[in-house]
Amino acid sequence: MFDVQRFTEQCQAALKESDPAKAIRETVERTVSAPSEVLKGLGEPQRATVQRLHVADDLTIINVIWGPHMTIMPHNHKIPAIIGVYTGAEDNIFWRRTGDSSGLIKAAGARSLREKDVEALGADAIHSVTNPILRLTGAIHVYLGPFFTVHRSEWDPESLTEGVYDIEKNMRLFEESNARLVKS
Repeated sequence: MFDVQRFTEQCQAALKESDPAKAIRETVERTVSAPSEVLKGLGEPQRATVQRLHVADDLTIINVIWGPHMTIMPHNHKIPAIIGVYTGAEDNIFWRRTGDSSGLIKAAGARSLREKDVEALGADAIHSVTNPILRLTGAIHVYLGPFFTVHRSEWDPESLTEGVYDIEKNMRLFEESNARLVKS
């Protein structure tokens, strides 16, 4: 069964490796390869949320539960991230800066993650996320740094103009998703 403390210790040990992102990716891959064990340890998702499993300056681990058809606008992290889906689906659109002074971005690719899939994002990655299905999606996100305090950007989904990432606004999106769940 998935154990948060043991998983955290494995990720902390991976930070000491010569390629910490690769070592953490391998840890996440092993973990989500047994999704039923993750569900036993974390419980079946009940609502959209960002559950803090471990928060430190060098490592943040969160359990992200995406609501049905929930979307988060393009954003960056400024730190490497490894995402492992253990139930449901997560569609990522990857973006890149246009290269001019406008601050705009344009789509540069996509990856659809399903149960047992893992994706590593570099510190410069920009992505948006959608749960494309009608049920909750669960994913373990591991960040090699302080996810909740690092200064980063988000892009308006219509104009694709850059702004300051607003964590409170993004956390409200999870509550709005939960309100829709209650109505259905």
